[in-house]
Amino acid sequence: MEKTIKLRQLLSQGRIALGTAVDTFSPAAVEVVGYCGLDFVRLDMEYSWRRDESLEHMIRAATIAGLTAMVRVEKGQPYLISKVLQAGAGAVLVCDITGYEEAADVVRAARFAPKGARGYNPFTVTGRWGFEGGKGWSDWCDSQLMVGIMVENQEVIKELDRICAIEGLDYLLFGPADFSMSLGLREPKKNDPRVQDAVKRTCEVAAKHSKWVCMGIGEPWAQEAEHYTKMGVKMLELSHDVTVLANGFKRAIGEIRK
Repeated sequence: MEKTIKLRQLLSQGRIALGTAVDTFSPAAVEVVGYCGLDFVRLDMEYSWRRDESLEHMIRAATIAGLTAMVRVEKGQPYLISKVLQAGAGAVLVCDITGYEEAADVVRAARFAPKGARGYNPFTVTGRWGFEGGKGWSDWCDSQLMVGIMVENQEVIKELDRICAIEGLDYLLFGPADFSMSLGLREPKKNDPRVQDAVKRTCEVAAKHSKWVCMGIGEPWAQEAEHYTKMGVKMLELSHDVTVLANGFKRAIGEIRK
């Protein structure tokens, strides 16, 4: 494990962190995006959950390539939060949060007492299989490992101020697709004024409480990056591995076919 979580270090320095999502469950893909110079990789266990060793291999690949592994899990299953942190993830992310109590439950599951109720077991990747432990290890976990929630519906926007005041919560990832659906749009519309207003509101409240905001962007890369960083987004997720791969090949094929 990183002694200092790279993603936290970059953000604490006031820098913009760049990452992507890898949906293919390929450790090789994780290594490649790391060698490209990205800072974090989001591994999705909400829609692509595999109950085998796949996640551990991807987290190890992230460590090898100098990436912070951010793992997204479903809400309402606190044991999954501790499991991904034990497996070596530098950040955990919980989806579909609708209010303060759900957000507080996430933090309780990720932090040790008295801040939370996470079970103590250093005989894992993060504890170097027992070579590290005690107060030093538990303090490191609580101060370094990052805890985040998704903002992807109208309900959670109403409670953002209370949620962002929770000690031990580090960041919020705004999900424009599901937020669009919560508005009844039936399809993702990131540029809808109501979605953009919600992104702006999320950034404002997060900044007030010294939390960071993550947002997925697409092409045109520079324009999208500028737009959202001006709003206050500090972590930019550059699409998904499958989308970047597909777009690259389609562009190349189109040029050749001409």
